[in-house]
Amino acid sequence: SSLGKDRADTVIIGGGCIGVSLAYHLAKAGLKDVVLLEKSELTAGSTWHAAGLTTYFHPGINLKKIHSYSIKLYEKLEEETEQAVGFHQPGSIRIASTPTRVDEFKYQMSRVGWHPTEQYLITPEKVQELFPLLNMDKVLAGLYNPGDGHIDPYSLTMALAAGARKYGAELNYPVEVTNLNCRSDGTWEVETPLGIILAKRIVNTAGFWARDVGKMIGLQHPLIPVHHQYVVTSTIPEVKALKKELPVIRDLEGSYYLRQERDGLLFGPYESEEKMKLQDSWVTNGVPSGSFGKELFESDLDRIMEHIEAAMEMVPVLRKADIVNTIAGPITYSPDILPMVGPHQGVRNYWVAIGFGYGIIHAGGIGKYLSDWILEGEPPFDLIELDPNRYGKWTTTEFTAAKARESYGFNNIVGYPKEERFAGRPTERTSGLYDLLKSKCSMGFHAGWEQPHWFYKPGDETGYKPSFRRTNWFDPVGREYKQVMEKVGVIDLSPFGKFRVRGTDSVKLLDHLFANVVPKVGSTNISHMLTPRGKVYAELTVSQLPPGEFMLVTGSGSELHDLRWIEEKIMRCGYKVEIENITDEIGVLGVAGPYARQVLQKLTNEDLSDDSFKFLQSRHLKLSDIAVTAIRISYTGELGWELYHRKEDSLALYSAIMEAGQKEEIDNFGTYALNALRLEKGFRAWGAEMNCDTNPLEAGLEYFVRLNKPADFIGKQALKQIKEKGLKRRLVYLTLETDDVDPEGNESVWHNGKVIGNTTSGSFSYSAQQSLAFAYVPTELSKVGQKLEVELLGRNYPASVIQEPLVLTEPTRARLQRKGENPKM
Repeated sequence: SSLGKDRADTVIIGGGCIGVSLAYHLAKAGLKDVVLLEKSELTAGSTWHAAGLTTYFHPGINLKKIHSYSIKLYEKLEEETEQAVGFHQPGSIRIASTPTRVDEFKYQMSRVGWHPTEQYLITPEKVQELFPLLNMDKVLAGLYNPGDGHIDPYSLTMALAAGARKYGAELNYPVEVTNLNCRSDGTWEVETPLGIILAKRIVNTAGFWARDVGKMIGLQHPLIPVHHQYVVTSTIPEVKALKKELPVIRDLEGSYYLRQERDGLLFGPYESEEKMKLQDSWVTNGVPSGSFGKELFESDLDRIMEHIEAAMEMVPVLRKADIVNTIAGPITYSPDILPMVGPHQGVRNYWVAIGFGYGIIHAGGIGKYLSDWILEGEPPFDLIELDPNRYGKWTTTEFTAAKARESYGFNNIVGYPKEERFAGRPTERTSGLYDLLKSKCSMGFHAGWEQPHWFYKPGDETGYKPSFRRTNWFDPVGREYKQVMEKVGVIDLSPFGKFRVRGTDSVKLLDHLFANVVPKVGSTNISHMLTPRGKVYAELTVSQLPPGEFMLVTGSGSELHDLRWIEEKIMRCGYKVEIENITDEIGVLGVAGPYARQVLQKLTNEDLSDDSFKFLQSRHLKLSDIAVTAIRISYTGELGWELYHRKEDSLALYSAIMEAGQKEEIDNFGTYALNALRLEKGFRAWGAEMNCDTNPLEAGLEYFVRLNKPADFIGKQALKQIKEKGLKRRLVYLTLETDDVDPEGNESVWHNGKVIGNTTSGSFSYSAQQSLAFAYVPTELSKVGQKLEVELLGRNYPASVIQEPLVLTEPTRARLQRKGENPKM
């Protein structure tokens, strides 16, 4: 066959369920010239041998929307395309056989109320009624999703393909992509044996070939194929005798799924880190050419023996069944098991939808999500957890392999709040203080960096002890909180994303990108980048030091997410600006607390007094002969500075500050205390209170948004309309009456027996000695004094909307004191 076209709007590379779904959605939305290229045949790769499970359940928040859309689409697809899809919806049950697992189910239930997903916590009696062949000895509870089930992956893909063609997409196979060239105008030459296609954008949906496609343009996508096995039995009389199809079960302690397959059973285990098998050779040498369209690996029942035994114990009829088929096929894993979806930083008009461990349930929703993003220029909702730019140069092949092992082995592990996973750590991203601090604290992982969560003192129970209730870090975090409020503390903030922007158009660019005004020379402000629809794409601090040169600082998790957005605007509008990512070269120390000035003043001749170095000012100075850029700002809300310096100076700077602060009893603090401090001050966090699901007005960020500035910043028009129409919901500040559990964020908020909103983040307030949370609620329920309830671990706790903040910031207290008022702490 020859290529029908020599140019296309979008070229999709890979014809598994993900690529075909994207072709279907783009074409259906009216995009002309959608071309899909598949090197062997549709469904080749991981799609055709998938077990095809579909579930509404996901522990994340917005991924539920992806699952939900997929299921709704699969229900209607047969009617729309006249192709059978083999969709079964007998429901599914996750089984809890330990008390901790029951807590996890309650934790998950507290997050489901504000999602349109049917999900119930059910008793052992109900579990047995739904799945009569179960051995009930260990069953304590079930998490039941009635709409779940499984679909035939081959038929699903063929139906999506029929739909894609019906709406005008071209699906070409077998056509291999042999090379990709990006032209200076951002378009792509896609080379194939049948000729070249010129494309406005390309989307890599190549499954376990995605790495090979990435290599063509110099990218190392962190993906690795895992051997996943599942087993199909012959007919089992007890199954055949049933009146209706059994629900899918997931035995979480046994780490396998099990469902009915005709009159037998099919089950698939996830082996432990030590036993599971990776196809490492594909990562180092590429996928063997000419093979693996529809081939499989050799199966190995010994590897899954303990899971087979667990399944026989849970479903005794399995003991007598014969295994008729064992499938062992490649599934692509990313380091954290989540796919990478969206535009890629560092390359123009190159998008990915790769790394799917669960491609069948994600295919429908991801096709729709990506197609919306491509056509509208911004995502329909926030899926930062799938951002391909969460990985960077630090993501080595060794790291990817270690993480894929861990993720596969941990497939059914208990999902705690504040989860830490330790494989593959540390990466090359360690700050200058890592070796000094690593034995003194519990470290967290942030975009490849190690950062202290909390510090140990003699008598503490050390180590990482996760729980759904208060745990070993509760008191130490309170101690660090007190340290900052009463004395002075030091925190390692090196993971911040840091960019330098300079050039003739730098002011013009920032004025267009940010909703706030551009700060004057020697000052810093907090600024937000908005999407065209007026959602909060990012929050950064912007400082101007020498004229026309800016330092932009963002959170560790959004470094490349923000950089990509800025780079794209520079390219698209042709600004004369250079932007440099200096994240890895620059270390940052935060010093905060009432004695912060006193300690730092000992190390410099520069006047740090309030009159001379005001809040939100920035300047270059020397501390103990070390060059730093000092900004008077602190996410603690206390008197403090952020000190930016060369990474190789971090240790010397830290030691000098600690030495200088002996008399003031200076000490370390970590990010957990920082979170408690920022919540008490009413500071919002990007990714919680604000993201691409929220606008800055409902998030209470009016102060940072200058609708009256002359520049037409991105999102300005949309925001004016939002303001005119009035807000439907608002962010409120809640105190809660709880016992030994604190809100984390994403819990359901109740009023009069109905779920009316959700929390965004929360923590214990060590000053008020009670729980504190931010939450979105309807405007009419947002007044101070309003009584609400927040669901935590299966109970609704009383909550009240209070005036924010709980604790005034240091600059505000100082201002009130100057006026002769007596401020509350």
